Amino acid sequence: MAVRFEFVDGELIVNDLISVQALDKGFFGTEYEGKKTELKLMPEEALYLMDVRNAECYRKGKSISFNQVASKFQGKKFLARYFCYRDWRDRGIIARSMEEASGNYGRSPIQRYPFQEFTCPKIKSRGLFFYDDLMSVIDEEAEGMELYEKHWFGQWGTYKAKKHGRLLKLDAYETLFLTRHGGYRLNIKEKRFVKEATKRRPDFLSLYEVYEDWRLRGFVLKTGFKFGTHFRVYFPGASPSLKGDEWVHSKHVIHVFPRESKMLISEWARAIRVAHGVKKTFILAIPGAKKESPSELDFLLYHRKKGVIETPKEDKPKFVMLALSEEEEIGGEELAGAIEKAKEFGLDLILAICDRETSITYYRVKRIELPKSKYEYYEIEWKQP
Repeated sequence: MAVRFEFVDGELIVNDLISVQALDKGFFGTEYEGKKTELKLMPEEALYLMDVRNAECYRKGKSISFNQVASKFQGKKFLARYFCYRDWRDRGIIARSMEEASGNYGRSPIQRYPFQEFTCPKIKSRGLFFYDDLMSVIDEEAEGMELYEKHWFGQWGTYKAKKHGRLLKLDAYETLFLTRHGGYRLNIKEKRFVKEATKRRPDFLSLYEVYEDWRLRGFVLKTGFKFGTHFRVYFPGASPSLKGDEWVHSKHVIHVFPRESKMLISEWARAIRVAHGVKKTFILAIPGAKKESPSELDFLLYHRKKGVIETPKEDKPKFVMLALSEEEEIGGEELAGAIEKAKEFGLDLILAICDRETSITYYRVKRIELPKSKYEYYEIEWKQP
């Protein structure tokens, strides 16, 4: 017998006892007005039951279709939210309404990174800034080579062939860092330098703040251009010198997503996939002051524990979901707000992205602890539920 429910005053109510018992056993719906003999369904639950489980919905005694029900709940990314819910449920795991969330569940582990305070060397040489290239050059050999070999600033000689050439080339972030922390002098003043850099790259200062934050904690940041991100990261103690015959490879990349900016979901997901494709951990940085965000999470997610399905009756939720569409833009502020709300519940955020074929890709967001940092950073990893 197919499950049946009623559409009454904008709510989806199950009052057929057999249907109530079947749905309650499958963890669908919640008690309606305190009655154990009736259930109220989320729109996504009702549509899932109609779409996948052959359930029937009635209004004033007449059967109504999927579209007739869905038309009453259309809103921002409704279909993306529905298909993300359906995919999670199709995997045999449970998604519930965020209205059930309460307290801090304590299931969000923090990734702790090693660090060491960095003391910037004092720069004696005077550099030349090349406006169009956003680079500066030190042509004093001894100091240039020492900055490169001892502290890994800039590129001495040629990439992976440092003996080919005698100049130290510094990118804009390295240049400004050495200006502010090492007394590096250029042919222009710092204020003019920042103006020129910002003219060419409006988000320059946001990227610099992240660069400086990590550099002061002993990490080495270099361009992430080849990997579709802003920086690649080397942990404290890394050196540009060869280890035996092996070149040092980074294992992490950082992508900076300022709170005031927006990005197409498809572009953002592409950057993560490139990083994972070259076996690098993707780190998301969201610089800027925290603000109140209108972000809303979509579902509480239960998962698996030792091969057994977690349930609302016996377990705590494992994640919270933010459902997104391939075609939409997301703002840094919106994403930061969603992550902050997930943190309040003590749960990791799952970003579920619905593409144009309604296939769902999942990414898990893990918090990173970078001691004494004024910002928060997050590892983003592809997740197979």
